[in-house]
Amino acid sequence: STVSRNSLKSALLQLQCHFTWTLPKQDVDLDNLEETIGDQIEFFIKSNITNYNLLSYVCHLKNSNEEALRNLQKAEEEIKKNHPDEIARRSLVTWGNYAWIYYRMERYEEAQTYVNKVENSCKKLSSTAQQKIQLPEIYAEQGWALLKFGAKYYKRAQNCFENALKNEPNNPEFNAGYAIALYRLEGISHGRYEDVSLSLEPLKRAVELNPKDTFIMALLALKLQDLKRVDEGERYIEEAMQKTPDLPYFLRYAAKFYRKKGQVDKALEILKKALAVTPKSAFLHHQLGLCYRAKLFELKKPTGYPQVIQQQVEELIRLSIFHFKRVTDQKPKFFSAHTDLANMYAEAKRYEEAEETFQKAFQINILSHDDKQEFYYKYGNFQRFHMKLESEAIRYYIEGLKIEKDSYGGKKCRNALKKLLEQRIQRGLGDAADFGTLGLVHNLSGEKLEAIECYEKAIALHPDNEEYLSALCELQFSI
Repeated sequence: STVSRNSLKSALLQLQCHFTWTLPKQDVDLDNLEETIGDQIEFFIKSNITNYNLLSYVCHLKNSNEEALRNLQKAEEEIKKNHPDEIARRSLVTWGNYAWIYYRMERYEEAQTYVNKVENSCKKLSSTAQQKIQLPEIYAEQGWALLKFGAKYYKRAQNCFENALKNEPNNPEFNAGYAIALYRLEGISHGRYEDVSLSLEPLKRAVELNPKDTFIMALLALKLQDLKRVDEGERYIEEAMQKTPDLPYFLRYAAKFYRKKGQVDKALEILKKALAVTPKSAFLHHQLGLCYRAKLFELKKPTGYPQVIQQQVEELIRLSIFHFKRVTDQKPKFFSAHTDLANMYAEAKRYEEAEETFQKAFQINILSHDDKQEFYYKYGNFQRFHMKLESEAIRYYIEGLKIEKDSYGGKKCRNALKKLLEQRIQRGLGDAADFGTLGLVHNLSGEKLEAIECYEKAIALHPDNEEYLSALCELQFSI
């Protein structure tokens, strides 16, 4: 009957599970996420309850509900195996997911059964007889799911792990999740935080609480490397290498450490070893591409190189393109792999393919403001240095500036724009538009006197331009 269906729907909305945590499918690449979770189930030693629950949700999003139910059964088996004394407590998320999937399959009786299971367990577990029970492991499970759904959820993930830690401050898994969330937030902030080392202590603590977790050890090493404490970082990498010489999740970060340290051949060796274990990993192919690119830039430093080096250059470009292309084919939403590939096509003078790849990068539907600014900066550079179209470059740098002027990407666009305009003016090519734009750049940088000077020159060249006149009036008025 409809009444029970409506009451069922409102009961479902009270449950704590993936369906109520606002994890929209348009924010991730579902095929890729499914593969990642599969790899983690295969290679990680820790409890897989969380992974099977998330995998069932991903299967549901891909419209395979039968597969989703099978993964929930696997989650239940894991719970019986790992927590035989706390089955009800550990099953709340799994049962919540069951209820939702049956509801979506229009199997309302079964959905109601699982809603009842959750409600009865919550009553036993908590004095406040509410489904909204605040258990630390549920907060943590939500945190792990949010981390998988991408950068715009990292802050929420951090809050979830903070809540979990309130009850169990020494839980190794909660500490690891909290440290990872902070580390990733710093990674996308591009120095927007005053203190880039917020994650350092949490990472250290997570390593102390679980010395077997070499994945966290590697992140700690990378963080120490960022803070110019390279030797200290390397000691952690070496120790972890002794503990898990074959774990792909550790190896890929070890390789990143050596690439950033400038030991590119060592990084390549480690990546090839990891690739033997997980041959499809897009992360590894991306890192391989970055290594070949680093070797390429090293070779290109001197000018007028002999024939032998020319062959090596061509081979490195070919290898970089091969690996970057593997990534973009496999992960059509991996933005930086697309711009890396486009730039490599440009290095190879394959301009049509470069243009096409840039366009694909811009069409990815999950781009953040940061990504868009990065795009305008790199595409502007492509127009300027490869296509020799300075006016196009100027147009794209300005587009990037419009998004957000004080961000990392905004500053890159602004500096590139300023340099290009100044060069044009020095070469005697500066027209009214160049002076006007340079005036805008100075104004955005807070350099008002320089801005006024530029607008005056623009007006001298184009006396009745209203835009320049009003910009000039506004500036003179504000000084």
